Amino acid sequence: MLRNIPAILSPELLKILMEMGHGDEIVLADGNFPAATCARRLVRCDGHGLPELLDAILELFPLDIAYSQYPAALMQLTPGDDYQPEIWQKYEEIFAAHPDGKPATELVERFAFYERAKKAFAVVATGESALYANLILKKGVVK
Repeated sequence: MLRNIPAILSPELLKILMEMGHGDEIVLADGNFPAATCARRLVRCDGHGLPELLDAILELFPLDIAYSQYPAALMQLTPGDDYQPEIWQKYEEIFAAHPDGKPATELVERFAFYERAKKAFAVVATGESALYANLILKKGVVK
């Protein structure tokens, strides 16, 4: 056990976060996301919700707010889907509670999101059941 490390962060996920460099991206994927298909490196966090995991990651992870126009990305709703992702508001609240604040967030078309995920440093598969909960974070620098 270590102090000040959120317990939800597994040793494997901590290692991934440490190995990432400036500009690398990590995908936090909901339970419907094809994580194993897209991942270069797959981290399983089954049984955990995405908001709790995001909150824990942001305790340690600097967002690229200085050098990236969009340090966070969400999967855009598919045209015709009559759904409002309430989880996005939770993300805004979580971002606002951390040192980097609420980043500019882009919406990425579904299949473009999948292609971007394939290039990400890692994909974290969660048990999140909310629709359109997928999130990409771009790592910044510690100043």
